[in-house]
Amino acid sequence: MNLRRCAYATCGCPALALGAVGAVIPLLPAFPFLLLAAFCFARASECLNQWFLGTKLYKENLEGHVSDQGMTRAAKVRIMAVVTVLMSIGFALMHQVPVGRIILVCVWVFHLAYFTLGVKERRA
Repeated sequence: MNLRRCAYATCGCPALALGAVGAVIPLLPAFPFLLLAAFCFARASECLNQWFLGTKLYKENLEGHVSDQGMTRAAKVRIMAVVTVLMSIGFALMHQVPVGRIILVCVWVFHLAYFTLGVKERRA
């Protein structure tokens, strides 16, 4: 394995770890890290790439986007639930900042519209 492939594999492993953490903890986005891991593993070796494409993490988080199928309804509901809870906490803490509350409501409505109207839905 040459130095470039070794560097790709070395970069892909922390990206995979961050993506795995992001899949569990809603505050850390999993998608960009898993996409970086897929990119790195594809360039590192065919064996690493095939292994990553076979993982549950890839299949649940990236496969629908790569094949242009969209998100499952369960994924949409999970994302909107997390967004709603986190924005509700921010809304409650901004009781003295009415402009901040208005902005949070606008962002929440945008998220709601985006995930109900804008993102393709696939069957699970």
